[in-house]
Amino acid sequence: MANRISLNGTSYHGFGAIKEIVTEVKSRGFKKAFVASDPDLVKFHVTDKVTKLLDEAGLPYEVYSDIKPNPTIENVQHGVQAFKDSGADYILAIGGGSSMDTSKAIGIIIANPEFADVRSLEGVAPTKNPSVPIIAVPTTAGTAAEVTINYVITDVEKQRKFVCVDTHDMPIIAVVDPDMMSSMPKGLTASTGMDALTHAIEGYTTKAAWEMTDMFHLEAIRLISENLRAAVANDPKGREGMALGQYIAGMGFSNVGLGIDHSMAHTLSAHYDTPHGVACAMFLPITMEFNRDYTGEKYREIARAMGVKGVDEMSQEEYRDAAINAVKQLSKDVGIPEKNEKIREEDLDQLAKDALNDACYPGNPREATKEQVIEMFRKLM
Repeated sequence: MANRISLNGTSYHGFGAIKEIVTEVKSRGFKKAFVASDPDLVKFHVTDKVTKLLDEAGLPYEVYSDIKPNPTIENVQHGVQAFKDSGADYILAIGGGSSMDTSKAIGIIIANPEFADVRSLEGVAPTKNPSVPIIAVPTTAGTAAEVTINYVITDVEKQRKFVCVDTHDMPIIAVVDPDMMSSMPKGLTASTGMDALTHAIEGYTTKAAWEMTDMFHLEAIRLISENLRAAVANDPKGREGMALGQYIAGMGFSNVGLGIDHSMAHTLSAHYDTPHGVACAMFLPITMEFNRDYTGEKYREIARAMGVKGVDEMSQEEYRDAAINAVKQLSKDVGIPEKNEKIREEDLDQLAKDALNDACYPGNPREATKEQVIEMFRKLM
């Protein structure tokens, strides 16, 4: 079986990288931008950092900010109509996963109108045309949506999130500028950073993992472990390290998938509106414990990448414990809660069913029964 790698055609990294947007827009002959950014980023003038560059260069654009934290089918439908009305020919997505995911869905439907029913995009949709060109500018260091072929949409009516996987939705350009992330508050920095760590650890242990993605994931684990605490303190070097680490994690997991942590986190967010990164972080030690006997020697390398000393002298049980404990300590240090008081006993059966039906679950290295998933949810109560 062939292993496929899909990445951006072009990406820019480092402080000041957003200045390259104007160069790219002009060189590609784009006419008008549909700037998709969430209302808080517009309100607090984060989006302005990019639109000012467009203004100075005389490049037209229209701002669209009707984007929710967990984008819904209705958000996407509104966005599709707004794009049509704008006369734009490319999308400039500025924000976290919500702005990116909304932009991907809009871009795919515009280019493939036969998929106007947003639910038809779930799973691996057989679209024929690449998305409307997307330039992605992340303002959080976590989702790596700027380099992935995935996006997640919330179905409010059915109280579920569904994952869409499509190589046609890849942004053509990613602009990863740590300065765009400097306004993130501590809580958001922590949760998105732990989401990135979850991407790296799940991607490293998923069934489809292979040598090239292992390389990405181990480096991402190292960078995130070394920089997340500093990023939460808003240290510029920590921000830069997290910006790179989360992107590298995306280079890996986008091409091999995730596992049961993400399937349960999607379910928790859909039912209780728990922030995605918080949900991933709370489940990470629990799911690592569940998977520990199905990961070979990989937990030793996770522990090593997280800075644990003496792993080569440890027994298998010891280095597996060390990896899980390192994750617990990092999560604690950045202020992630350990419990979710919203979970109700009467919801557990449906939560487990939804998690097992999530698109991320099949990649998990260990098969799970509904009863085992219920017990993992119960550990958060």
